[in-house]
Amino acid sequence: MTVALIVFALMYAGMLALPRYRMWFAVGGAVAMIVAGILPLQEVFGAINWNVIMMIAGTMGIVSLFIETGMPARLADLLLWNVPNTCWAVIALSVFAGVVSAFVDNVATVLMVAPVGLAIAKDLKISPVPIIVSIAVSSNLQGAATLVGDTTSILLGGYAGMDFLDFIFWQGKFSIFWAVELGALGTIPVLMYLFRKNKEPVTAERMTVVTDYFPSFLMIAVVVLLIAASFIHNKWEVTNGLICIALCIVGTIRACIRRKSFSPLRMVGRETDFTTLAMLAGLFIVVASIQKAGIIDEIASWFASIGQGDLFGLYTLIVFGSVLLSAFIDNIPYVAAMLPVVEGISTHLGIDPVVLYFGLLSGATLGGNITPFGASANVAGIGILRKEGYEVKNSDFFRIGIPFTMTAVLIGYAFIWLVWA
Repeated sequence: MTVALIVFALMYAGMLALPRYRMWFAVGGAVAMIVAGILPLQEVFGAINWNVIMMIAGTMGIVSLFIETGMPARLADLLLWNVPNTCWAVIALSVFAGVVSAFVDNVATVLMVAPVGLAIAKDLKISPVPIIVSIAVSSNLQGAATLVGDTTSILLGGYAGMDFLDFIFWQGKFSIFWAVELGALGTIPVLMYLFRKNKEPVTAERMTVVTDYFPSFLMIAVVVLLIAASFIHNKWEVTNGLICIALCIVGTIRACIRRKSFSPLRMVGRETDFTTLAMLAGLFIVVASIQKAGIIDEIASWFASIGQGDLFGLYTLIVFGSVLLSAFIDNIPYVAAMLPVVEGISTHLGIDPVVLYFGLLSGATLGGNITPFGASANVAGIGILRKEGYEVKNSDFFRIGIPFTMTAVLIGYAFIWLVWA
């Protein structure tokens, strides 16, 4: 356990200190875990969340076709027509990303909406970094709102026997959807303050011509099919990833036939961010390793041993402890490990576990917004900026991520306690 903890700490310290080399630290940490024998070689393949990797890769391909048609620029033009300045343009994009991510995986949402933000930044001749960071943290926020919004929501739904509508109303009460949405509303004043100096007037001098609407239909198909897949019981673990890959293949083949050339295929390959994919794969292996070493179980046991006689104290500990921990470790194995612990605590106290379930989900989902690599959506957003030639400093991310996250967490924390305790 000691070796795993040291490797884990060194990897994250390196990722924080040298953000330009995050991928190498993640891959290096994964290799170190394998060489040290912490994660057996035969378990490495299964440690990687291929559903997430395939979703990202497939969506990247569709997005590259989507960008080429001019649709993101057209959406940017429409947005610029209807907002008074840059500040409200950023807020509108962030809210839009949040709404979409309540129904689509957060990473897919970032890949869909970020091109619009890039187009706006280009039109206004400003840095896209704060715009893309705002989109990423907003999409990660609302992932907990519905059953299909995030993997952690799917884990809770499966464990607690919740369906799609239970995330909106459950047991005759307002469910976690409303806690997340109130938190999202609370972040709007935060964004208004952060971008208060960005009062540049925005106008669209012309409407960009869209050359092909088929990739836009593919984007809509991704949303519809991912929602439909959420109602399929006992589906393959990689179902969502296969949907994104299949639609990407359909779009690429059609584009090649339409142009009578393989240039669309080369473009899709060129625009796929293999650096981000490699970094995520490395992180999955490292997290599986510390789980194998028992570190995550130790964290779960620590929660179970503290505050069992005080429900409010325990709820507070779970929420804010989850925020802190998920800023540095992947929230998927953490939530998976904590769900049975929360149920056991609730049984011991003789209470309904819902308040602790929701506290765990909100804290673990939102905590990823504190660091640039705490959530896959943040990693994807930073990867997009890197491809555009922009490096995201930790200070750039913290400036938005920390106040955004804490505002949403506090609002959700209060709502869940008042409704469910």
